[in-house]
Amino acid sequence: MKHSILAASAALLAAPAAAQAQVPAAAVSATRLDIAAIGEVTRVPDLAIISAGVQTLRPTATAAIEENAAAMERVRAALRRAGIADRDIQTAALSLNPEYRYAENQPPVLTGYRASNTVSVKFRDLKRTGAILDALVREGANQISGPSLTIDKPETAYDEARVKAIANGRARADLYARALGMRVVRLVSVSEGGAVHVPPPMPYARDAAMPVSAVAKTEIDPGTQDLSVTISMSFELR
Repeated sequence: MKHSILAASAALLAAPAAAQAQVPAAAVSATRLDIAAIGEVTRVPDLAIISAGVQTLRPTATAAIEENAAAMERVRAALRRAGIADRDIQTAALSLNPEYRYAENQPPVLTGYRASNTVSVKFRDLKRTGAILDALVREGANQISGPSLTIDKPETAYDEARVKAIANGRARADLYARALGMRVVRLVSVSEGGAVHVPPPMPYARDAAMPVSAVAKTEIDPGTQDLSVTISMSFELR
């Protein structure tokens, strides 16, 4: 009788262990495939951003500030004549710094003050970029950098890149599945890794030392820019 009770108890204890041993086998019956897919689109830039400013050096701070303000007003007037809206002209930097002359074994000597005023300008008619830059130089702008060419509203292009990335990920999953003699059962997860916009380097720059004649009839070629989105996707294969 005692042997029967022990045998029954051993059977009851063994049953859960057998059930537990079957769970991992069912869990690993499917294969998980992780893919990073990229979708890319190309666009022609439709927005130019330049930095234009004036530096003036005069013996006194007051003279430097007044002359700088007058020169910047001419620069702003030139921008308005070119059709640039006030909302697209933004002050980027203002500064007033003393200038010194240094000599060996001598204390520095104040020689004057340098005033600087720089604005950031956006404009959308890229064909007029060169003409506007030349006009700014003629009106006294002696510190110019840019233009930086970019996409004004890139979200539509990014959405197109996202659709391409998902399609690329699905196609690659099918490729792996066929190579493994399996099939794609379902998409397990998807996440966006990031959107990237790669503008070209600034094609134009000018400083106060460059004569106006050297930049006459400046031409700007917008070219194209690439926008991409990376998508991480996980698939179940069987």
